[in-house]
Amino acid sequence: MRRTGSYSATSALAVLFLFPLVWSGWSSMKGQPGSGQTSGYGFGNYSRMAQFGEGLTAYLTNSLLVSAMTVAGTLVVSALGGYAFARFAFPGKNLLFLATLAILMVPYATILIPLYVLLGKIGLQNSLVGLSLVFVMFQLPFALYMMRNSFEAVPRELDESALVDGCGTFRAFTLILLPAVRPGLVTVGLFAFLASWNDFLAPLILLNDGASFPLPVAVWSMTQRTFGAIDYGMLEAGVMVMAIPCLLLFIVLQRYYVRGFMSGALRG
Repeated sequence: MRRTGSYSATSALAVLFLFPLVWSGWSSMKGQPGSGQTSGYGFGNYSRMAQFGEGLTAYLTNSLLVSAMTVAGTLVVSALGGYAFARFAFPGKNLLFLATLAILMVPYATILIPLYVLLGKIGLQNSLVGLSLVFVMFQLPFALYMMRNSFEAVPRELDESALVDGCGTFRAFTLILLPAVRPGLVTVGLFAFLASWNDFLAPLILLNDGASFPLPVAVWSMTQRTFGAIDYGMLEAGVMVMAIPCLLLFIVLQRYYVRGFMSGALRG
């Protein structure tokens, strides 16, 4: 009875969470008056969406570039920082770590305008590189916490034996410790990708060139139609294009994601 209740509850939750995705997929292919698919079912809405504005290829490329730079920057900084916080003692270590975590206490929207001004002063305003740096900054508290705990879960004897065998500190870090914390790295990278791929507010404020817009801003632009008429078929097609990469990536990396939380993130 307990197992039946558990299966029933999880099945109900699965249906609840999958329903919006299935509805969007059905609506994106259903024929609607005034849309790219006027009758029956097909990919007419996707064809119209691919030609919207600067074109789907440009928006996809922008989103992929921003996400790739965000993931790479977050992984490099969090891996090095987590290793330092877990393995080395230095003055102000705990204070610096708490200061990094304090970023979480600052409301996200309140510092976008100051960041916009700062990016303008360093020549990165209206730049995908500047946008990715903002995303990296907001990912650092969680990423550093995750990687510090992941490194602390690895026995110190592992890297000490590597040092005895002749490995330098950096070589032991790259060859011994990084493979040991791979689940934590995958979890941090997945969170960084999802945050940068789906974020709408930061690109809307920090970018002002339509050719630089990522997918979320492009999909929002599809609602700005003449006389308030919205092509919901094309809009739902854009939602599906945004959702499918996240869904596939999560399914592929699910075992690493769960293992990363269990091995390192919940430690302490």
